[in-house]
Amino acid sequence: MKVVLTGANGYIGRRLLDLLIRDGHEVYCFVRSRHRLMLTRKLEEAVHVHEVDLLEPMTGLDLPDEFDAAYYLVHSMTSSTNDFSDLEARAAHHFIEYIDSTTCGQIIYLGGMYNAEDLSEHLQSRRNVEEILSSARRAKLTALRAGIIVGSGSASFEIIRDLVEKLPVMIAPRWLNTRCQPIAIRDVLSYLNGVLGLRAAYGQNYDIAGPDILTYREMLLECAEVRGMRRMIVTVPVMTPRLSSYWLYFVTRTSYKTAVNLVDSMKVEVVARENDLDKCVQTDGLSYKEAVQLAFQRIKQN
Repeated sequence: MKVVLTGANGYIGRRLLDLLIRDGHEVYCFVRSRHRLMLTRKLEEAVHVHEVDLLEPMTGLDLPDEFDAAYYLVHSMTSSTNDFSDLEARAAHHFIEYIDSTTCGQIIYLGGMYNAEDLSEHLQSRRNVEEILSSARRAKLTALRAGIIVGSGSASFEIIRDLVEKLPVMIAPRWLNTRCQPIAIRDVLSYLNGVLGLRAAYGQNYDIAGPDILTYREMLLECAEVRGMRRMIVTVPVMTPRLSSYWLYFVTRTSYKTAVNLVDSMKVEVVARENDLDKCVQTDGLSYKEAVQLAFQRIKQN
């Protein structure tokens, strides 16, 4: 198949690119800067790279117009605490204007999992992008919704890792008792790859998650167990979202902008709805602890 891959130099996109090439697809990578796309010589010969700024109209650019499917793996959460949702909407609109001028039959989008109507701005923006992508005149949307993605390099996982490794005793906000359903990066990639060209998934949305439903507190403690560390966590009810954001910013390697948006989302419970996607797409179904172990193996291998 001929496939467009936006966000090809991102955390998910770069890993997915390897799978798409392995499976023999012809891939058009859309990136803001080709110099940031670190490719082996073999991959350079196998892919087509296009510099595209989705915040600007895509008309007049030398882009493919005949392809089968497109992955939309773009977000602007780290760009601003105030207007990232507007930026995400603008990029999605420009992308759909382009898609409507092509032969694309399927759009695959990785968004955020949500259960409640009272959504954080981050999750509301992801839902809004999903609605914009579903408005394509011809292409059908397959939306995959994930919560915490566990893997080396994932923003959420790296925050968990930093907290565990740096703080033997944590005085933490009460949102650490919020439940979520994390998923291993390996399983995310299996779902993204598996729904490509899957007719049963056209026009559908799916929550994707691992088998474990855990609180953030439990995730921290299980990560500590994998690392062979003993940690104590005390949650307090008086830590405001702003203080929580500063807590993450000063203790971990995340930016303050990302910390604000993550804290806003972590207050909302995200547990997957049941669906039948696993009947069509095979994954390893890794537990949280197995995903953490694999992440640290990859870190050890640099």
